[in-house]
Amino acid sequence: MPKLIPVWLLIILCPSDAQQRNPGGRPPLRKHTITERAELKTIPAVDELLFKQVKKFKAIKNERKVDANGIPEHKVGRFPSRYNPNEVREQSYEFSLPLNPKPAREPIPLHNDTGRGPPNIPFGIALNGVLFDPGTAEFYMGDRHADWNYEALSGSVLLGLDANHGHVQPNGSYHYHGLPTGFLKKLGVKSKKHSPLIGYAMDGFPIYALYGYKNPKNPKGGVKKMASSFQLKKGKRPDPPGGRFDGTFSKDYEYVEGSGDLDKCNGRFTVTKEYPDGTYAYFLTEGWPVIPRYFKAEPLRLRGSPNGRGRPFGLPRARP
Repeated sequence: MPKLIPVWLLIILCPSDAQQRNPGGRPPLRKHTITERAELKTIPAVDELLFKQVKKFKAIKNERKVDANGIPEHKVGRFPSRYNPNEVREQSYEFSLPLNPKPAREPIPLHNDTGRGPPNIPFGIALNGVLFDPGTAEFYMGDRHADWNYEALSGSVLLGLDANHGHVQPNGSYHYHGLPTGFLKKLGVKSKKHSPLIGYAMDGFPIYALYGYKNPKNPKGGVKKMASSFQLKKGKRPDPPGGRFDGTFSKDYEYVEGSGDLDKCNGRFTVTKEYPDGTYAYFLTEGWPVIPRYFKAEPLRLRGSPNGRGRPFGLPRARP
């Protein structure tokens, strides 16, 4: 029987996508010097995982109970690979999300710029039980305090992403850094209709992908591709790292209110098939950030703590 990997291992051993571990400490940061984005090269999704999938979402009272093992139903890249030496392994995700989350006063970032604790936390979980985890632990010259954090989809740093924009943590956790193309295809996401529900954010709000109603209050008004309100900054970065703002780093982008359909959290209030009376909903978008980088409400944190002490909280229950 395949061995199950408790979530506490993901939290303690794998706080990032760094590929090596420093015994007794966090993964060492690699000293990259790249300042330009490149063509993103993905590996073909050709392998069908042999694990039996677990994906349970059950509403009980004021909570949504989640029980999943992180194994997708679609094919994945052949791991280990040249740029990702990790093998996909079954996980143990058991936690609860609020059914009726209350929006916070200000957007809450996934990214931690304090220099303490993990640099990023997972955004949410897809209905197939795979985590949305867009951030990386790759920094210019390995300098977390300068905080020039590389984007996984920029092609600047090779992370071995497959055609679903997913790859594997050292603990075997397969996760998405971008649009989960294989999963969206299985769900039948198409441009002429509103996206089906694809998952839940760690604050409890629902996640959709790409397509929403032109009029968020009227489903009869047609459908359009949702546009993010983030844009590349103009001009050049300070030196170091230097170079033009081209999307290599997360800080190359800025939020421009009203420039797109969505707010800073890459979401909006809208009616949907699942929420006919309306709900705040996140959208995965074609343009940056693709996967949202801010929470609308206080999230469950599956990695680290906000005070940077590395003490887990909101910890899912490990499987026996």
